[in-house]
Formats: sequence, C-alpha cells, structure tokens
Amino acid sequence: MSALPHPQTGFDPERLSSAALQAFFNLSERWGLTAAQERILLGNPPESTFFKWKAEKTARRLGRDALDRISYLLGIAKALNILLPSPRAADEWVKKPNTAPLFHGQSALERMLGGSLIDLADVRRYLDAQRGL
Repeated sequence: MSALPHPQTGFDPERLSSAALQAFFNLSERWGLTAAQERILLGNPPESTFFKWKAEKTARRLGRDALDRISYLLGIAKALNILLPSPRAADEWVKKPNTAPLFHGQSALERMLGGSLIDLADVRRYLDAQRGL
C-alpha cells in the first residue's frame, strides 16, 4: 500500500524517501564508501533497517535527520562537481587529505564520518564558501 500524499504539501513521503535513498546509494558507489561509512553518514540507523534500505533502495518514510543528511551529501557532491574540473576529481576529493583549517589534514570524508549532522553541514558550508556563496 502506497503512502498518501501529505495533505498540506502534496508530496508523497515514500516517493521522496525512496528517491533520496537511491541518490544516496548512487553517490556512495561513486565515492567508494563501505557499508559502515554509509551507516554513519545516514545517522547510524539500525543494521536491519539500513540493510533493508540498501537492498531495496526504498523506504516508507525516512526521518528528518536522514533526509537532512542526504540533502547535505547531495549538496556537497553538487558543489564539488561545480568546483572541480571533472566528475572523477570531484568524487576523489572527498578522500584526499585537506590542509584547510576545517579539516586539520584529514579528508572531508573523515570529517563527515565524525557522525554529527554538523560535520556534514560544515563541509557543505566550506564548499559553498569556496564557490563564493
């Protein structure tokens, strides 16, 4: 049974959640992430839930935290594709050590794997600043 559209906004939470998960797992594949890294970036959902999401690439309704995390990650990917000369360079950047003060010599991925939503937001803000936004 499909979820009904939200009465005030007209969006279908299942459709939004499934699209977000599909985009996340596509990005994860491009970045070469492990399942453990994926779980951290998604906010550490229970293992059974995570592996169901991964297998089915769908969910009835993702929580606000997971949707916010995916939104930040997609924004990071978009910013990298704008800033860097090729999709490959953009995808590789997340794993390269970075001398910017925010990263303290770590990669952006290492920073994001701190597990906090703020870690994702900080990387996004850094990239937006690099873009002049």
